[in-house]
Amino acid sequence: MVTSTDPALDPEFAALPLAELADAALSRARELGADHADVRVERIREGVLSVRDARVESQTDGVDLGISVRVIHRGAWGFAAGVTLTTDAAATLAEQAVATATVSARLGNRPVVLADEPVHRNARWTSAYDVDPFEVSDTDRAGRWIELSERLLAADGVHHTEARVHYVRESKFYADLAGSDIRQQRVRIHPALTAVNVGDGFSTMRTIAPPVGRGWEYCTGTGWDFDTEVAELPDLLAEHVKAPSVTAGPTDLVIDPTNLWLTIHESIGHATELDRALGYEAAYAGTSFATIDKLGSLQYGSPVMNVTGDRTVPHGLSTVGYDDEGVAAQEFEIITDGVLTGYQLNRQMAAEHDHGRSNGCAFADSPGHIPMQRMPNVSLQPGPGGPSTEELISTVRDGIYVVGDKSWSIDMQRYNFQFTGQRFFKITNGRLDGQLRDVAYQATTTDFWGSMEAVGGPDTYRLGGAFNCGKGQPGQVAPVSHGCPSALFRGVNVLNTAAEGDH
Repeated sequence: MVTSTDPALDPEFAALPLAELADAALSRARELGADHADVRVERIREGVLSVRDARVESQTDGVDLGISVRVIHRGAWGFAAGVTLTTDAAATLAEQAVATATVSARLGNRPVVLADEPVHRNARWTSAYDVDPFEVSDTDRAGRWIELSERLLAADGVHHTEARVHYVRESKFYADLAGSDIRQQRVRIHPALTAVNVGDGFSTMRTIAPPVGRGWEYCTGTGWDFDTEVAELPDLLAEHVKAPSVTAGPTDLVIDPTNLWLTIHESIGHATELDRALGYEAAYAGTSFATIDKLGSLQYGSPVMNVTGDRTVPHGLSTVGYDDEGVAAQEFEIITDGVLTGYQLNRQMAAEHDHGRSNGCAFADSPGHIPMQRMPNVSLQPGPGGPSTEELISTVRDGIYVVGDKSWSIDMQRYNFQFTGQRFFKITNGRLDGQLRDVAYQATTTDFWGSMEAVGGPDTYRLGGAFNCGKGQPGQVAPVSHGCPSALFRGVNVLNTAAEGDH
């Protein structure tokens, strides 16, 4: 599986003796009696550029390179990782992984079984990008964000600016005893620019461009028009500074995809990870109210609610060719007509709970970490032939249009939550009527999604996302996107955050 763009693999990664390392580790694991063994070799290059007030504040460029071996021996997992890329070191890692599994087997836990997966021999996949960010000079990278910052600083009411660009090239090799042999590479980037006003208190206005699975071309006009958005920020900031405070109470909301993606992430994405629903993942931000006994019966939301998990969507941050257990990327249902119908799975959970094949949700954030069940691109689907954002707004007599993400909180069951945003526009008789300040919306997950009266059409659909979804002990981070249309919610509880802060 190769994308149409098919950029060349990172040359330093491609030059590694990948097949030889895998053969050494897998052969030794087989000799020691492992029922399953897999090898991952990864080279992850990560850069961050920070610009403050049109001057470069910092620029970093780092590489994480290593190898890991995972085995099932006597019904138990074993894992070992290192940074020495020789065949002898790879064979030693296999010995260490088997030794760990031997100790674990004495604990008497339920034997590990993996769901079947077709063998993927000589598989190759690269994400869809045009310009590798690491092939752009430091001068050109910084110059673009200095230029945009200078434009902002020249505007009335903008006293400071902050710009940050985070970019990653992730190159992975996977092989296992069954015969799969997979090489893949993906690139992702997250640019953000913030305008700050300190003349009357403290107010900020940030770009709403999402992080994406693209290359440097994203910063120069492909997929997002930063020039136009930067030109709009000063007026948006000036209006925000003078905006009245919101009146708290039940309110109709039209929520833009640039805000709604985060609510999806926290209240649906994490809640439908099967390890959370089973209580396995309890230490890092809790379990889930969507327990497995509710599969097929839980009314998660209104009948217009249809949510999928997807590892294939173009430019998604969680889009891959194959997951870190060698499972081919796929799309699957999570919520259908408002009812919980599926979970995110890895191969072990799929086998343990009779879900059939894994839906490809295993990921490790470095060669030093074992793969765990991680979120795919979890997305709310638009309504075929559904309304535009403007048409949704036109149905609201007195409400708020919410744009852009900001702060949030949610309980450990993924049930009670509160979200704020970047921009809040009052809706009066179906029309936007200036900005509001101090807005947050609060609800339980099922009440909130149950209040969703309508979803926008495909033209309103957009991906949002984050680089840093956290989970596990030791902690891991994962990139993930969430697509959604604009959506209309009736009677959601709106808080005044300034008044709440006074209590």
